[in-house]
Amino acid sequence: MPVVVAIDNGSQSTKVLIVDETGRVRAQARVGLRPYAAPAPGRSVHPDDDVWDSIVRACRAAMERFDGGPDEIVGVGLCTIRFCRALLRADGTLAEPVLSWMDERVAQPHVPRLDVAHVVTSSGYVAHRLTGEFRDAAGNYQGLWPIDQHTWRWSPSPDATDATGMERALLSELVDPGAELGRVTAAAAALTGLPEGVPVFATSNDKAVEALGAGLSSDADVLLSFGTYIAAMTVADAPGAGAAHWVNFGARPGQYLAESTGIRRGMWTVSWLRNLLHPDAPEGDLYAFDRSLGAEAEAVAPGCEGVAAVLDWLAPGDEPNRRGAFVGFSGAQGRGHLYRAVLEAIAFTMADHIEDMERERGVAAAGVIVTGGGAQSPLLVQIVADVLGRPVRRALVDDAAGIGAAICAAVGAGLIPDWDAAVAAMAGTGAPVLPGDHAEMYRALRPWHRRIRSRVADLSDWMVSARP
Repeated sequence: MPVVVAIDNGSQSTKVLIVDETGRVRAQARVGLRPYAAPAPGRSVHPDDDVWDSIVRACRAAMERFDGGPDEIVGVGLCTIRFCRALLRADGTLAEPVLSWMDERVAQPHVPRLDVAHVVTSSGYVAHRLTGEFRDAAGNYQGLWPIDQHTWRWSPSPDATDATGMERALLSELVDPGAELGRVTAAAAALTGLPEGVPVFATSNDKAVEALGAGLSSDADVLLSFGTYIAAMTVADAPGAGAAHWVNFGARPGQYLAESTGIRRGMWTVSWLRNLLHPDAPEGDLYAFDRSLGAEAEAVAPGCEGVAAVLDWLAPGDEPNRRGAFVGFSGAQGRGHLYRAVLEAIAFTMADHIEDMERERGVAAAGVIVTGGGAQSPLLVQIVADVLGRPVRRALVDDAAGIGAAICAAVGAGLIPDWDAAVAAMAGTGAPVLPGDHAEMYRALRPWHRRIRSRVADLSDWMVSARP
């Protein structure tokens, strides 16, 4: 049976799935990324060549676990972290480690350097390593790039070049989701185990690909992505922005996604707490953490007996003084209170962001789809349903971005004739989790938590300004 390989390179790990046309995962592998390096204030990079190294190792492991033959593989879908920047020499090698989305330079114009011949996204770098081509997914160019949001191509305006510092000669050819980026070279095949000559297909940015793999198809639903960066998305008609949302490229040609304000280091904070309180839990396994502390957290009443978390472990760029906090201790609280307080903070904060976006757009979703590591926690899913007062459905496959990448490859390779058919065949969600007994209590607690967030933000400003 024909299959596709889906590469999902995220902030904390690279996952590779081998998927058939029904969405069945026939083999998979996950390789963790190393912690970000901070060589100077404001800089955050993937150490050495960690992005490519993790992709090589994950591809090889998935191929070794695949029980089929290499001739069954008809395409590779490539999805990588958005808002990264890679500076390449003329031969395509890294002039310095890949800049992460947290590096302040990705929001600044490129400074010309003699050793830099190409400026690309992380997907542009990996695509070149796989295929030898300088061709990239148009949908992964968000942020400070000279791209026209309407055409998905480079802007002809010299002002765009001036604002970004990126001459056209530095930039790759852009293609739409499902279009071919190139074919796996002999050198890449030897490293990854992927068949030489198999086509590699473009996807989009990782959040959009995750939405595709979760089956988000209209503004009747909002997707809540529980990743290192927690964001909420829904389908939009055209580019644009407001005070409470912006519009991103989707993972189908010509599609757009409205996206709310999010939580930086969102599920990272859960991982941090797990490692702090339960260091023996399997690395990166959020569900194992939920099993070990879930009973303690479930025994805690909503509001955590006065303990609240504020999730600014990484401050927003426009409010650099904000800091994360736990407040409200009386000495009676334990591990379960801290864990539940973080989950409640995620739900309270994102509920406000979702509703702000919906008011601004004039469209409210009836249902919620959840994806990512946090969707593995039944407790978090129930809290979200209670706080938002809406049914919540979980994507059927934990790695929705992987399924989205597989959908792009399946359409690109002609394995499935069109996008609607591919989503229907390969994506899906489970039974809805309905608001429960705590919904009324959470409705009453939302203004309380909102006020705490505001007070902690004020305190953070004072702490930074008053510190000697």
